[in-house]
Amino acid sequence: MALNRDYLGKTFPPTEPYEVSREKLREFADAIGDPNPVYRSRAAAGEAGFPDVIAPPTFPIVVSMAGSAPVLADPGLNLNYAMVVHSDQRFVYTRPLHAGDVVTAQVTISDIKSVGRNSVLTTATAIRTVEGELVVTAYSSIVERSGEA
Repeated sequence: MALNRDYLGKTFPPTEPYEVSREKLREFADAIGDPNPVYRSRAAAGEAGFPDVIAPPTFPIVVSMAGSAPVLADPGLNLNYAMVVHSDQRFVYTRPLHAGDVVTAQVTISDIKSVGRNSVLTTATAIRTVEGELVVTAYSSIVERSGEA
C-alpha cells in the first residue's frame, strides 16, 4: 500500500520538553568519538564564545527521534516500517544547541514521492526552545522499499 499523500504538509504536535545537559552532550561526543573540548568543558566552550558546553553537530538526532516516533507509527500514513531504510539526514542551525537549553521537536511531513517502486518520505523537524526560539531544523528522508521484485 502506498504512503498516504494526504499527510503531505501535516505537522504533528511538539514533543515534551527535553533538557539538554552537559552529561548527555559528553556521552554523545564520546559515542561518536569526538574529543573536541567544547562538547565537554564549560571553560573551553566559554573561551570559544559559547554560553555553555555545545552539542556536537549531529546531537539533534536525539531530540528529533522523539518527534519522529509518532509520525512513523501513525497508521493513517500507511508506512510499512519493516521495509524502511534511512536515506538522508542533515541539520540546519540558527545557533548552536547548548547545555541548559530546554527544547521541543515538532515534525512536519515536507515531501512524499515515488522513486521507481519505492516511496520516499521527507520530514522537517523544528527544534525550538520552550520560549519558541528556533535553534535547528533537522531534515530526514526515509525510503519505504516496495518489497516487489
